[in-house]
Amino acid sequence: MKDILVLGMGKVGSLVGVLLSKKFKVKAIDKKRPHYKYNLPFECIEGDVSNLEFIKEELKNHDAVVSALPYYLNKDIAQIAHDLEVHYFDLTEDVPTTQFIQSLSSTSKKILAPQCGLAPGLIGIIGMDLTKSFDKIRDIELRVGALPRYPNGQLAYSFTWSPHGVINEYVNDAEAIHNGKRKLVPSLDGFEYINIEGQEFEAFTTSGGLGTLCETFEGKVDTLNYKTIRYPGHGKLMRFLMYELILKEDKDQLERILSNAKPPVEEDVVYVYAIVEGWHNDTLSRKEYFKAFYPMEIEGKKWRAISWTTAASLVAVVEMVASKTLPQKGFLKQEEIPFDKFLETPTGSLFLS
Repeated sequence: MKDILVLGMGKVGSLVGVLLSKKFKVKAIDKKRPHYKYNLPFECIEGDVSNLEFIKEELKNHDAVVSALPYYLNKDIAQIAHDLEVHYFDLTEDVPTTQFIQSLSSTSKKILAPQCGLAPGLIGIIGMDLTKSFDKIRDIELRVGALPRYPNGQLAYSFTWSPHGVINEYVNDAEAIHNGKRKLVPSLDGFEYINIEGQEFEAFTTSGGLGTLCETFEGKVDTLNYKTIRYPGHGKLMRFLMYELILKEDKDQLERILSNAKPPVEEDVVYVYAIVEGWHNDTLSRKEYFKAFYPMEIEGKKWRAISWTTAASLVAVVEMVASKTLPQKGFLKQEEIPFDKFLETPTGSLFLS
């Protein structure tokens, strides 16, 4: 793998290109060049990323494509990658999109690797790694929060990544395993309180965070769920907006309201928390992983925590496919990625900082 096309030059896509350009020849496309002042170390052109013929022509001379585009564009990009026989990677959290990509895998000549971000993505890799300590697993509970470090207002939130993606996660039902049965459960539900280093948070169900884990662990565990971490009170206000004001029926208006009220912040934090309970040598025990990630300077620029953790998760997977540490064709489940090997990659090692 030498030539990689990156689609989408937002904060995450730009950093994906920066990190990949250390080892690969990168070309990027978006409808507009990044608006912030930063000299990208790779070619970036303007183009209509929804024009499939244009994308097909650009992708012909590349070995892989990385989509950092909104989830609703990824089905078409994955189909083109499949047809042109190039590796495919994305950051989607959307379940129907992933299911479509998985349906392509039986005839794929290259790797199809959606969900390479934080959740789904890194959290599933970590959760799977914790299960290796057990002979039999009872519960897997995965939690991730991307939050403003210094919240204000009743919503206690700022959109450090796509408002459209956040709303999608809040509206769609989530997969889970409950009492041993795989099922769909409503998002913005299942509230619980978490204490992290003396600070109180809430967590509630959101869609997409488990990726393919329910498929992998169906019939093998009693409980498997994913919840998003927020500051207390956030979930109740979002339920009010979506269900009492019926804004779930008008996602575009809801996105405009929230984007205008809660612009992005530079000082953010990402919490990653995984719990696995089970038996080893007939003894019930519990394993946990917790880490907080903060903004980091990479290649002379300070990147938000959500930007670098998401971008680095994806790039580490690309590096593993390039080095043939991972399979070279078919559908890649995130939980199939060994966490120790992930951390050994040049980009994965950032998570050890």
